[in-house]
Amino acid sequence: MNIIFVSNRLATARTVCVGRCQTGLLLIGSLVLFMILSASFGYLMLFKFGGTQVPMVQKFLVSALQNANENERLATQQRLSAMAIKVGEMQAQVLRLEALGERVAKVSGIKKEEINFDRKPGRGGPLLPGRGVSLSLDDFQQELSKFGLTLDDKADQMAVMESLLSREQVRKAALPSALPVNIGFFSSNFGWRLDPFTGQRSMHEGVDFVADVGAPIKAAAGGIVIYSDIHSGYGNMIEVDHGNGLVSRYAHASKRLVKEGDVVLRGQKIGEVGSTGRSTGPHLHFEVLFNGTPQNPTRYLNLPG
Repeated sequence: MNIIFVSNRLATARTVCVGRCQTGLLLIGSLVLFMILSASFGYLMLFKFGGTQVPMVQKFLVSALQNANENERLATQQRLSAMAIKVGEMQAQVLRLEALGERVAKVSGIKKEEINFDRKPGRGGPLLPGRGVSLSLDDFQQELSKFGLTLDDKADQMAVMESLLSREQVRKAALPSALPVNIGFFSSNFGWRLDPFTGQRSMHEGVDFVADVGAPIKAAAGGIVIYSDIHSGYGNMIEVDHGNGLVSRYAHASKRLVKEGDVVLRGQKIGEVGSTGRSTGPHLHFEVLFNGTPQNPTRYLNLPG
């Protein structure tokens, strides 16, 4: 490649011969120079003269930045609002759990003073250096969701426990365990004994409570009166069906205060002590039958000591 230089100062034109390698370097240098000049011009237009020469460009950049911040702020606000709603739901669930806990404690016989649901449980431990990690908004939202599921599970478990305890309480309430009279002492126990009239060995199918005539006879448990009449051997007799095959029998009464079909409650007065029927003196003969078979009443009664 030949380059010819012409000038007024030169008497004749000069010719310079350039090789291929020199030509390539010359083209690359020209391209780099063009890129530098273009970048410099863009810098001057956008930043140095942006406030006066190209205000529309500056305005566009500021607006884009503001819109990006606003969209991010709105997205964060929406997530916080959703988490606040979730916290409110969990607070309501906690109140439900506290109410369930108090009812379960009551059914199970635990004193309210022994379980203080308002007091925060003690927690603690050393702070290990370098082990603390701050929660991000995403981490906090995940923990909140897991805690909500745990609360739902605990509430369901507590409800099942309350149902089971209530059922057990009802079952125990149907057991003839309350004392039918203000106990003095037994004059005759359950089992084999010498008959007070014949002196022969015979089976005594209940227990005899010594009491004065007119002393109140109380239902040992709630139930329905299935017999209230005069019996040849038991005199004035009352039978109460407690369900599940359990029946309690009260004999030798001087007065019956209930009739067949009446619903009686645990501890309700149903008669008065007497000495009617086959009896040697004032007392209450008390029996417990399971599916028609006499049981030892002391297995059911809450006896002192």
